[in-house]
Amino acid sequence: MLDIRLIREKPDFVRERIASRGGDDAAKIDELLKVDAERRKAETELQQVQSGRNRLSKEIGGKKSRGEATKDLEAEVRKIGDQIVDLDQRSASFDEQQRNLLLEIPNLPHESVPLGKDPSANKVVREWGKKPKLADKVLDHAVLGEKLKILDLERATKLSGSGFICFTGAGAKLERALINFMIDLHTREHGYSEVSPSFLVRRDCMIGTTQLPKFESDMYGLENGELFLVPTAEVPLTNLHREEILAIVDLPKKFVAYTPCFRREAGSAGRETRGILRVHQFDKVELVKITTAEKSYEELESLVADAEKVLQVLGLHYRVIELCTGDLTFGSAKTYDLEVWSPGSRDGGTYLEVSSCSNFEDFQARRMNLRYKGADGKNKFCHTLNGSGLALPRLFAALIENFQQPDGSVRIPEKLQSYFGGDEIR
Repeated sequence: MLDIRLIREKPDFVRERIASRGGDDAAKIDELLKVDAERRKAETELQQVQSGRNRLSKEIGGKKSRGEATKDLEAEVRKIGDQIVDLDQRSASFDEQQRNLLLEIPNLPHESVPLGKDPSANKVVREWGKKPKLADKVLDHAVLGEKLKILDLERATKLSGSGFICFTGAGAKLERALINFMIDLHTREHGYSEVSPSFLVRRDCMIGTTQLPKFESDMYGLENGELFLVPTAEVPLTNLHREEILAIVDLPKKFVAYTPCFRREAGSAGRETRGILRVHQFDKVELVKITTAEKSYEELESLVADAEKVLQVLGLHYRVIELCTGDLTFGSAKTYDLEVWSPGSRDGGTYLEVSSCSNFEDFQARRMNLRYKGADGKNKFCHTLNGSGLALPRLFAALIENFQQPDGSVRIPEKLQSYFGGDEIR
């Protein structure tokens, strides 16, 4: 969440930055400032009344020591006690209102983020590699998967309904090989610590990483909304040190984890939902960093490079996109997307997002009270970052499309062959 002091001291600046995202969230600032003023007024009154009661209590003690009557003063103290209860309740109510409003207000885009209302204003930062030269008839992943018997979407629907996947045979092995390859790359070459987290998290953890309350309808909740299936490993990884004060010498912390991801939203009907591109459950290798304000944007660039390395090693053409203000997610201050080339998708091919790398600055850390002790001895909120490293099954789809052969087989990239146990799917 945002720092209430920043909103209080620079309301116009906050409104302007939020308005650059689009929507009407900037209008919530006026309501928040009104509640904040009422909360501070109630707290001031409470402190004054408590001070008055303390003064009377001392006066009563003095009179009693001198044998003087204190009945009237004691009655006044009891009356003040009722006022304190009322003011305390009012203060707590305003405090809750303020927190709820803060949870609804998005993060401020970083000043370097391109201005724009929608994805059309996103900026292509760079491209890597070349599109493959394939046979005239390029098959998409759904057709390839069926022909090679590595996907069984019909039986997945029978088991779970639409929007689910069943990898079979060499497909299941390829999915597992990709996960193991990515985790080894990030731990051995990029210095991340591997974590195997639980796939269920508490409500507070979902609030901490901004999935709640705004996106609750997209999440799979259990136990009356107190537990949730993870929508991404970002949730357990970023919350590992919630409500802790870290030592600056231990930063940055870098975590990598594989989890399945569960999301109700699977997109609108149409060709985009064909095959395994938009589903309710998918596998993902996630990267998370916890660092300081001074280092967070340097860490963002290296995070993007770490995710890019997966595509480079696999030999897949991709591009890096810098999102404009209107396309940022709720909690992000700056985001880069990695989009891999998918020659079988749509007419003539398209790009598929396989990673979104974001700096949340201290937005998440404030929600989970995640801090570090600076060199000056003061406690400061950490900056948190995350990115897919990478997301399946879009990587799976792009890989089999890019490496399809004229005879209908799929070639396995050299660096993946030892994980897969072969050089082709036939």
